[in-house]
Parts: sequence; C-alpha cells; structure tokens
Amino acid sequence: MTAIESDLRAGLATLKLELGEHQITQLLSYLNMIAKWTKVYNLTAVRDPAEMLTHHLLDSLAAITPLRQHLRKTGQEKSSRLLDVGSGAGLPGIVIAICCPTIAVSCVDAVAKKTAFMRQAALELKLPNLTGLHARVETITQAFDVICSRAFASLPDFTNWSEKALAPGGVWLAMKGKHPNEELAGLAPNIEVFHVEQLQVPGLAAERCIIWMQQKNPI
Repeated sequence: MTAIESDLRAGLATLKLELGEHQITQLLSYLNMIAKWTKVYNLTAVRDPAEMLTHHLLDSLAAITPLRQHLRKTGQEKSSRLLDVGSGAGLPGIVIAICCPTIAVSCVDAVAKKTAFMRQAALELKLPNLTGLHARVETITQAFDVICSRAFASLPDFTNWSEKALAPGGVWLAMKGKHPNEELAGLAPNIEVFHVEQLQVPGLAAERCIIWMQQKNPI
C-alpha cells in the first residue's frame, strides 16, 4: 500500500465515510489523473501528491456526508441532479460522482481544457453519472436539485449566476474557508441561508464550512 493510499484510508476513517474498495481505487486513480494532467495543462496550482490529497481530495470528501444527509432528508437519495459550478479539475463534482453513484453530476467550467479533463475522467474512471459541460454557468437552463461550488466565486455571484439552473425547492451548497460574513451580507433579498455547517478536513489545519442556501418562498 502506498503512503497516499494509507493516508486516504486514514482520512476516510476520520471522516467516518464508508466507501467500497472500487470507489477508493477510483479516488486514487482520479488523484493520479490530476497529477498527470497538471504537468501539461496546469489544472491546479497544487502539485505535491500529499498536498493534493489533503487540499483537494479530502477537502472535497468532507462534503459527502453532509450532502448525503441532505438528500436523505429531502427524499432524493435515489434520484437527484447536481451541478458543480467552476469545477476546474472536477472538485468536488468528480469526487461526488465517485462517492454517490445515484447522483447525476454535471461539472461545468468555462475553460475548455478543464472540461476535456472532466470528460476524460468520466471515461477512464467509468462514471456514467458524470458529465462535463464546457459553458458559462449563466447559460445553463437545465434544472438541478443541488448546485455546488468550491473556491469558485463570492456567494452573491455564485447564486446570481446559477439561479436559472436551480430546480424548484433546490439548494446551493457552497464550500468555503472562513465564515464569509461580508459575502453573506451581499446576498440578494430572495436568497436565504438555512444552515452553516462546519467541516473538519483530516490533515488540514484550516477553517472549512458549507453554506447551505435556498430561494425564499414567494409570499
């Protein structure tokens, strides 16, 4: 077992996230793909494999249990559509597609080489529930139950640009570092935060949280 695999398994144990052996293999293959493509296409500024594991993979994996809990609560475990905005190297979208095979995941990015990477990942990792979209999020008209982002944009921009793609009753899942007080103050009046969830990322001594948002019910 490699050091990376050992650290991944330890991280999953810390997160109390149970995955099958095939899913763990997919995650390791995905990490290798990011490292390989980054040498040529500069997908991410992080190049050290151990740092990629904590800053990218485990950081994204920390959102899986909260996402599963939300879908269970809303009765969408078996059938839901998720849009990952500004997905880049597929974070967290590809990680979600691996860990939650019943979720139809679409990863959108305006950069063609990043979309090409996502599509190649869907092929190599055999993820039929993963789609890579080369587009600006403002142009997407399909409806999604969950719209997520990680290190993409401010909360007002994220929600404003993607609002047309949110299904009735859908939610936004924004992965952030420190609690973004200024961004929250700038949200449009029709958007409300219904939960702020603190995350603990194994091996990462930094603040992380999920901001859960939804449209306010019309009066």
